[in-house]
Order: sequence, then structure tokens, then C-alpha cells
Amino acid sequence: MTNILLCGICGKMGHAVVRAANEKDDINIIAGYDIKQSPDFDIPIYTDFNTLESEGAVMKEIDAIVDFSHPSMTDSIIDFAVRNDVPSVICTTGLSGEQISKINAAAEKTAMFFSANMSLGVNLLIDLVQRAAKVLEDNFDIEIIEKHHNQKLDAPSGTAIAIADAISDAVSYEPEYTYDRHSVRRKRGKTEIGISSLRGGTIVGEHSVIFAGCDEVIELKHTATSKEVFAVGAIKAAAFIKGLKPGMYSMKDLIDSQK
Repeated sequence: MTNILLCGICGKMGHAVVRAANEKDDINIIAGYDIKQSPDFDIPIYTDFNTLESEGAVMKEIDAIVDFSHPSMTDSIIDFAVRNDVPSVICTTGLSGEQISKINAAAEKTAMFFSANMSLGVNLLIDLVQRAAKVLEDNFDIEIIEKHHNQKLDAPSGTAIAIADAISDAVSYEPEYTYDRHSVRRKRGKTEIGISSLRGGTIVGEHSVIFAGCDEVIELKHTATSKEVFAVGAIKAAAFIKGLKPGMYSMKDLIDSQK
């Protein structure tokens, strides 16, 4: 059994994680942490860590943290994890460079799990894209297209950047990320990776990687049709990271552990 402290429990993703956990016999949401209470759950929800840390019986049972909250809460969650040596799965998006550095520093004290996207399918896509890029880099142009709902604030998505970074690690040249071409009249550069963003409707998330060669095109694509895929990935990550030694872990480690 993996007992989870769910940060951001009152949000949409928090609800999705609770639903996913309820489908698992070996996952238990033991407590929540958020800036407000909610009548939707019959578990304790804490609005400050001091109160939680005074609850010895609850603290003793926590095996892992799953964080789907907000960047404004991330620093305090990391501090709590380090103080209490609680393995943590950080799923919150839109983190600053300083916060990502803080996660890396925390990994020296306790196990930290961080990926740009918590979907197993997306991370398998990244693995496949890397393999394809190594084979195709000499003769194929690479373009990334990401689509999301009209409420998403950031563009391009963190996942699109993660895909581009994975390609960059795989190829022999230093790629140039190109986000917008309307202001420059020129031919496409050989080392460009084009990244395009579309926003509309209720699209949960779609990422396509196009390898365009001479007279042939290869496209690798992942489509998420609900937020549940990210919740399922998060609880898998929590079960995976439980009991691990301090260090930085990612979906790649989880996928590799299942090979």
C-alpha cells in the first residue's frame, strides 16, 4: 500500500488523482493539502504544513507526496518534503528555473520525481522520438505541433519543450528552436526544430512530431482525451518512488523499470 499526501487536492487534477486512486487497491490518499477546504472528500485537508506536522499519526503514514497544486505553493511543498524526508512527485506545471533548481537540490536529501508530463504515453512518445531522431537527423526536417484547450496560459507547452530537448540530446548538431516564422522571410534552416502551438475548445492535450523528408513524412503523435491519464501516471510514480534513496527520478526511470 502506498499512502499519498495529495497537494492541490481541491483542484481539477486533485479530483482526478482521487478518482484514479479509488480504482487501485494498493493506493490510498491519506490526506490532502490545499489553500482551502472542500466538502468533496472525507479525508483531512490541511491548509498549512505546521498543523500537518503536528499530526504525528498522519505524518507517520505518509509514503509519498503527489503535487498537482500551483507554482506559488511549490517552494513550501519542497521544503516540507525535505524536512520530513518524504519522497515527492512534483506534477505542477509552469515552474520557474529557480524552482526546478530547488527540486534538483532537494533530490540530494530525499527522492524527487519530476517530469514535464505525467502521462506514460507521452513519455513513451518522447522515447520513440529520440530513437527516430538519431536515425533520421541527416535527411529529415523536424517539426513539433502541440494543441491544448483555450484556457491554457503558457505556450508552447512544457511537454513540447521536453520533446524538443529530447531530440536535441539525440542529434549530433545543436538545434535552433523556432517558435514563430511570420516575422522572418527566409528558408527553413537545416538545424531548426519548429514548435507550433494551437489553442482552442476543450482539447486536453495533443502532441505531434513530424519528420519531413524527401517524398516521405513520418508522424508520431500522442492524444490525451482526459486528465485521468496524468493522474494515473502520477500515482504510478508515487508507488515507484516510495522507499527509494535520495535522487532525481523521472518517467524515463519508471518506464525503464518496467522493461
